[in-house]
Amino acid sequence: MKKLIALICFSLVVFFVSAQDPETKLKELKIELFKPVAPMANYVRAVRTGNLIYLAGHGPTRADGTNIQGKVGRDLTVEQGYDAARQTGIALLSTLKSEIGDLSKVKRIVKVLGMVNCTEDFKDQPKVINGFSDLMVAVFGEKGKHARSAVGMYALPSNIAVEIEIIVEVE
Repeated sequence: MKKLIALICFSLVVFFVSAQDPETKLKELKIELFKPVAPMANYVRAVRTGNLIYLAGHGPTRADGTNIQGKVGRDLTVEQGYDAARQTGIALLSTLKSEIGDLSKVKRIVKVLGMVNCTEDFKDQPKVINGFSDLMVAVFGEKGKHARSAVGMYALPSNIAVEIEIIVEVE
């Protein structure tokens, strides 16, 4: 009986340790990170000060460098906006990984500012930015839960559907 209990405890520890590893979670989710694209202007993608990393606003950039474009509520549905926010999360994770080398160094996703390119009567910005937030929780578990703002914008650069900036605490 003691051996069975020890085996169960060991199995649970292995499960929870691997379940919380962001690199493993990305593979399970079939997400491949990519080399971040160069900034569009005179700024850097990330700045580290102490144990915080401030990531500049990112759009829904794909691995091939193209972006999801359009105005949610006119060109895109809420679901398509959600997918754009999720893709923005992948772009942000790509930059973060290039900055810190290993995503297991993330202690917490601290703060998120999500901006949605939308029509003036669109009211579901939080549902769109959930595409990003849901991805962070899927990848980091409790460490992925964050404070957040989700706002509508009249326009975003290059007509991207979503722009998100984040603050991350690292080891």
